[in-house]
Amino acid sequence: MKGYGFYIILLLIVVMTLFLSSNYEYSNPDAYSYARFVNDIDEGKIESIDIYPNEAVPIGEVKVNLKEGKNERFYVLDTVAIEEIAKEAGVEFYPHDIAKPNWFLTSVLPYILVLIIIIVLFSFLSNQASVGGGNSKVMNFGKNRAKLTTEDNKKTTFKNVAGLDEEKEELKEIVDFLKTPKKYIQVGARIPKGVLLVGPPGTGKTLLAKAVAGEAGGPFFSISGSDFVEMFVGVGASRVRDLFE
Repeated sequence: MKGYGFYIILLLIVVMTLFLSSNYEYSNPDAYSYARFVNDIDEGKIESIDIYPNEAVPIGEVKVNLKEGKNERFYVLDTVAIEEIAKEAGVEFYPHDIAKPNWFLTSVLPYILVLIIIIVLFSFLSNQASVGGGNSKVMNFGKNRAKLTTEDNKKTTFKNVAGLDEEKEELKEIVDFLKTPKKYIQVGARIPKGVLLVGPPGTGKTLLAKAVAGEAGGPFFSISGSDFVEMFVGVGASRVRDLFE
C-alpha cells in the first residue's frame, strides 16, 4: 500500500486543482460579472455579444467582445434579459445554438473510469494475496493462524520432556492408538475426541502435546487462544472451522 501512497496524493492534488480552477471565476473578485457588463454597455465599450444558452434555457454563457479587442465571459441566469439589454443599447448580439453535451464525456467516460478503478483494485488485492501467500492479511483474514510441525521439522518426543513421568505414561496409550487405531476399533473401543491438558502456564502442556505428535509420527498444529479473538463477530468461529477442515 505504501507504493500507492504517492499516486493517491498526486491524484488528490490534480482533482483539487481542477475543482479550484473550474470555480476560480466565481471566487475571483476581478472576474467579469453582470455588473461590469451593464457598466460597459452603458459606457459604450461593447462592440458585440455572443450568447450561448445551454439545455436549461434561459441559463447560459455570454461572451462580451469589447471594442478594445478583449473578450470577456460570464454566466447568467437569463439570456433573454441579456438580449433585451443589447437591443435597448443598440449592441449587436448573436444567439448561438444550444450546446449539446459530449456524449462520450457524459455517458461513456464515467463507466470507463469505474471499470479502471475496479481493475486496479482487483489487481492490488490479487498482488497482495500472491505476495503475502498464506500470511496475506487481506485475503486470509478469516483463516486460522496455526503453525504446522511435521516430521520434516525437528521432531519432539517424550525424551525432550523433562519430568512429567505420570503424564507421559498416561499419554503412551494415546500414542499407541494414533499409531495403530485398528487394534482398538476391533475390540470395540471408542475413538477419543481429544485430550485436555490442564495446568498453569509454563508447565509443559504444549511441549507434551508436541511430543505426543512426534511419538505418533503425525502433524502438530500450534495456535494460541488469543488468535481466535477478534473485534469482528464471526472471525474467531471461522478460524476454528478452518483449523479443523
